[in-house]
Amino acid sequence: MPAEPFTALTSAAPGPQKAGDDEAARAHSRRLADLIRAEAASRGGVLPFDRFMELALYAPGLGYYVAGAPTFGPGGDFVTAPTISPLFGHCLAHQCGEVLAACGGGDILELGAGTGELAADILDGLKAGEGPPDLYLILEPGPALRERQRALLEARHPDLIDRVHWIDRLPRAFSGVLVANEVMDALPVHRFQVRADGAIAEILVRPLADGWEEVAADPVSPGLAAAVRALHAQGLAREPGYASEINMRLGPWIRALAGSLTRGLMLLIDYGYARADYYRPERAMGTLMCHHRHRAHGDPYVHLGLQDITAHVDFSAAAAAGRGAGLEVAGFATQAHFLIGCGFESLLAERIQGKAGLDVLPGAKQLVSPLGMGELFRVLGLAKGIHHPWRGFAVRDLRGRL
Repeated sequence: MPAEPFTALTSAAPGPQKAGDDEAARAHSRRLADLIRAEAASRGGVLPFDRFMELALYAPGLGYYVAGAPTFGPGGDFVTAPTISPLFGHCLAHQCGEVLAACGGGDILELGAGTGELAADILDGLKAGEGPPDLYLILEPGPALRERQRALLEARHPDLIDRVHWIDRLPRAFSGVLVANEVMDALPVHRFQVRADGAIAEILVRPLADGWEEVAADPVSPGLAAAVRALHAQGLAREPGYASEINMRLGPWIRALAGSLTRGLMLLIDYGYARADYYRPERAMGTLMCHHRHRAHGDPYVHLGLQDITAHVDFSAAAAAGRGAGLEVAGFATQAHFLIGCGFESLLAERIQGKAGLDVLPGAKQLVSPLGMGELFRVLGLAKGIHHPWRGFAVRDLRGRL
């Protein structure tokens, strides 16, 4: 079947730059666009969307996460739980301490540490409780983010900075706790559409003279059609016109983590759904979302290299990948229930009585409120070589929904 233009998900034409954008930012976007165009030309004029997204986020020196521009917090494009309240990290410290005690010691490995605030808060919590890990490892692809993390941790934990190591790849053997907060949503995704006759089409990206065009074509990515047919077999994503995404990199990513972990617990924290909710009929346009200067929108073809591109996480797929890699699903909970299980209420009471007083309430509320991050964000625990009723999943464990 010949390829045809597809415009149901996003505008194919680039939107205008915001008035505040300077020429350096526009030049940066143009350089990244030229790189993407060149690769598309080398592949016959089109790219699978996952490759477009990978280049937009991670192209060396140009991608959003590696180019050095601020991304997190008030001066960036979005906020994360650690930038909202230190209570998030202090609660995770309780769970990390429980795992390290059960392992008889070990390390913490954080993937994509952002501003470094989560690492600093976890170390705060551990110093006040069970004691710090042997090592705190950070796997961070962005050089500028590494320096930002180092500066923060040197300032807040000068006594522990010798235990903090930045690494370029997963360790061969690691025992302890692995933390990935808002990492899975930034893994590049494939996108698909169901044609009027029920056939499966892959969404490709074609450069135009003055923008970008989405093309619905016969699948070119290995395994994509089979993955969509597997959804169809479960009664999902079958309606003509239904469009969404599949993260085909999630399984290999989790298998790599499992290969590195010898004993301990992975904590995968992100926004997303169990599969039946992810592919609900009313979610027929997928979950792709972009973030630029604290504005969420659906067009991945503007502000190239200057905006985040994300998709929600299919936690059922993550759990299945974990099982297939020899991991045990140790729990699945909303962020609110997980934090409450990790002592959120008592930690909040302590802070209200301290110097911060009631100033801590707005951030705390956002962490656990159903209207904030409390219900949308989920925590998946995957364990290896250790069995334990982890406190974070003690309040309400939803693994039966996966």
